[in-house]
Amino acid sequence: MPGTYPPPAPTLSGDLLTIHRLLQSPTQIRRRLQTIRDLRFVADQMLTQRYRSSGGAVLYEVSEGIFTDREVGPVAPGSEYPMANTDNGTAAMASVDNWGQATRLTDARIKRSRYAGQELDRTLRKLMNAVIRKVDRLAIAAVAANVTQTVAATAPWADLDDATILRDIERGKAVVTDLDFGYLPDSILMSTTRYADFISDDKINNLRRREDTTNPVYTGTIERIANLAVLTTAASNLPTDDVWILDSTQLGGMADETELDPGYSVGDLGVQVQSERVAKADRWDVWARRITVPVICEPGAAIRITETDGS
Repeated sequence: MPGTYPPPAPTLSGDLLTIHRLLQSPTQIRRRLQTIRDLRFVADQMLTQRYRSSGGAVLYEVSEGIFTDREVGPVAPGSEYPMANTDNGTAAMASVDNWGQATRLTDARIKRSRYAGQELDRTLRKLMNAVIRKVDRLAIAAVAANVTQTVAATAPWADLDDATILRDIERGKAVVTDLDFGYLPDSILMSTTRYADFISDDKINNLRRREDTTNPVYTGTIERIANLAVLTTAASNLPTDDVWILDSTQLGGMADETELDPGYSVGDLGVQVQSERVAKADRWDVWARRITVPVICEPGAAIRITETDGS
């Protein structure tokens, strides 16, 4: 189809107007947040219980027992059943903190960026990435500080000859399960480096179905191993480059302050976002936060597999 000559000069005035309207509308920002589906907290996948803070703190119990304090015995006909006590666990309290960060989005950047109308999405994504990374590190550090159970790997996972990755995983699961506290490990957390060793291990791959499009040689991923959901994070987010096996339904949860202050938008990830026009500076200030604290309720519901990196 022929066009006009000379062609009209490019303009971004419409995009600029659209972005300004988005920044002024908490509802529209919330919709943008909900479209960022590929950003996920490892923290919320490890600690799946949800707590609500009151007065800036959360009260919880640590290591609540699942048995009574006496053995069950035979009851003679006509006799009363013997009484037993139940353990309510040790009371603990944690204070929530406001973890957040701000950035500037200038009018010139919006108009002149080659990303044009995507500039707001890129800014929101970077802010949310920063909040997610911080909260993940806090949650992983809380797990590392409270979980004391360990089992050593047979050999470093990068050792193609001697590594027995599946056996190491099953041994870790057995230690947690054999505590008889009702723990059922359902997740495994490792760094992307350990994941690279794991996904390329010949012994693991030989146990998988052949000629299948779900094979990691095609997909590049293994989502489950030994009935555990595989979670990965950057090695820099881990205190040590070990592998963690855990029962995500028992280990603990995230305590969030969910009351929304005026002007904030919140997405599915729990991150709250707000923007403010700074007219004299021709810019927008955009900031994101999550008011939360990780809570570890059952330290016995997790175990650390050590020496997977050879150290």
